[in-house]
Amino acid sequence: MESSFHFINQALLITQTFMTFPHFLAASACVLIAVFGYYFFKPRCIIYLIDFSCYQPPDFLRAPVSNFIEHLTISGVFDQESLDLQQKILERSGISDDASVPATVHEIPPNASLSAAREETHEILFAIVEDLFSKHEIDPKSIDILVSNCSLFCPSPSITSMIINRFGMRSNVKSFSLSGMGCSAGILSVNLVKDLMKIHGDSLALVLSMEAVSPNGYRGKCKSMLIANTIFRMGGAAILLSNRKQDSHKAKYKLQHIIRTHVGSDTESYESVMQQVDEEGKVGVALSKQLVRVASKALKINVVELGPRVLPYSEQLKYIISFIKRKWGMHKEIYTPNFKKAFEHFCIHAGGRAIIEGVEKHLKLEKEDVEASRSTLYRYGNTSSSSLWYELQYLEAKGRMKKGDKVWQIGFGSGFKANSAVWKCISEIDSRDRNAWSDRIHLYPVCGDASSALRTELLS
Repeated sequence: MESSFHFINQALLITQTFMTFPHFLAASACVLIAVFGYYFFKPRCIIYLIDFSCYQPPDFLRAPVSNFIEHLTISGVFDQESLDLQQKILERSGISDDASVPATVHEIPPNASLSAAREETHEILFAIVEDLFSKHEIDPKSIDILVSNCSLFCPSPSITSMIINRFGMRSNVKSFSLSGMGCSAGILSVNLVKDLMKIHGDSLALVLSMEAVSPNGYRGKCKSMLIANTIFRMGGAAILLSNRKQDSHKAKYKLQHIIRTHVGSDTESYESVMQQVDEEGKVGVALSKQLVRVASKALKINVVELGPRVLPYSEQLKYIISFIKRKWGMHKEIYTPNFKKAFEHFCIHAGGRAIIEGVEKHLKLEKEDVEASRSTLYRYGNTSSSSLWYELQYLEAKGRMKKGDKVWQIGFGSGFKANSAVWKCISEIDSRDRNAWSDRIHLYPVCGDASSALRTELLS
């Protein structure tokens, strides 16, 4: 934009030198109209979400809490104190007996080899990509951009290479494999596609989000590193995006905003989620006690940037007035805008009960606003970057997503990052369409008698 204004200034100087004043005014007006017309009327890149698929593990991969603890005990890896801590966390985690782990983790001792991680990755990604392609009759060779994100498993050849090989994609497909980006990498991947599509018109993109559980179990005694053993489960999502006009009529959603916040310059935030080696030389992911506080701080910065783009002016005005009053000592708290006036639905990363409850409190949401997040944590556990897509499928399966509705996805990840994506529903969503929730959606949300009904159905 600065270069454009420099161009305007130069043009005005030239016209002033060689023209009379009336001609100068006319020429100036033409230049201004031409430049500002370009910025206001230039074609905008619209990102359509055609559809997405979430992995549904078979029932034989379920890991009930009792079985989970029994396997840990029989493996002989942990002392009694470590076993008791993991059991305590599991029982309070908000994760049900329905959540699953890969077949290799069911082995005693768990198989954490490279081949086991590859097997898990193949099982998840091949299934969901095949489902997405077959549902929409997509020729793999029509994919122009391919992006995968898996934080802790970074094989060679890459995960995108696995997909290219398996589905026979073109030799000039633009592929990117992201690692080490944490649970918020799903939104980050969409952002990468968005930026690429500004340059590459008429493109079809496939985004793959997952975390490999097999190779990342911790076998030491460090309490902060044992937590990750109990909350991560098997899952993944494939998302089909497009900037082609012909796809607008069949797309489910249209991207409105993406806001990315990185607070890694702060040491406490940077170290809040970290893969490291303990005193015995064993590798694991340590979760800091300050994690919820760090997430709240990152979210606050993210919301300050997102708010003016989505909130009605009345809510923005209330916030500004409360900010001024607090600055002058007239009020203690700053007004929290009512984001329910901007969004009909909320998808908060199902990283754990504390994260969901923290965001619920911070944004002053109601229980029903975080139902999709709690239900996803309950049934599927923490599936890392793919959890947001399980939550969106939950809303679809419940029949709550209506044309014109807006949904706010909130992801958190190591680094530390808080990322937001806002989507607008642009089609009629049929709740009867098959997805990862179709078989048991009638049993959710889980509370009281519904919880007992769910256990009965799982045991039958």
